[in-house]
Amino acid sequence: MEWSIVFILNSILLGVGLAMDAFSVSLANGLHEPDMKGPRICAIAGVFAFFQFLMPVVGWVCVHTISQHFTAFSRFIPYIALALLAFIGGQMLLEGIRGGEGEEAPAVGLAALLVQGVATSIDALSVGFTIAGYGAVTALVCCLIIAVVTFAICVGGLLLGKTFGTRLAGKASILGGVILIFIGLEIFVTGVLI
Repeated sequence: MEWSIVFILNSILLGVGLAMDAFSVSLANGLHEPDMKGPRICAIAGVFAFFQFLMPVVGWVCVHTISQHFTAFSRFIPYIALALLAFIGGQMLLEGIRGGEGEEAPAVGLAALLVQGVATSIDALSVGFTIAGYGAVTALVCCLIIAVVTFAICVGGLLLGKTFGTRLAGKASILGGVILIFIGLEIFVTGVLI
């Protein structure tokens, strides 16, 4: 693939498409933690961007090395995403139900954030197939563009969730948990039916 405006636009559009689940989870995280500061916003968006970069790279490597094994694994992706997001969303939902109205919700921990990052980007493994014709450098640049787009979209989701989280106070954890569970179901349904 040659470097061109079309390549850049395609990479940006891939990034936008892949970042939608991460945006929704970022929105839920912002709702869950309305007092989030700038460095934490960047760190959370960075985790999502990292996984959105990593997964297509891994998919590209799989196509060029172990494609027959990846094809067998790909049918489990919707189940894995559902399990991970339902687990994290269920925890947030329970915290919201158990917590009092005036209690401040605890920040999303590193382990939960890593699970969210994997769950929202695992479907990006298949992007490795769509960029299989790219050389190694071109594939890395494409994945880097996807990561930058994801980072920007997730920062927007976190800021939006944070704004509404301040207004929703005690109900933010419940809403955030429901959003995560819904995203898991959406990934599952579209992955199994399509």
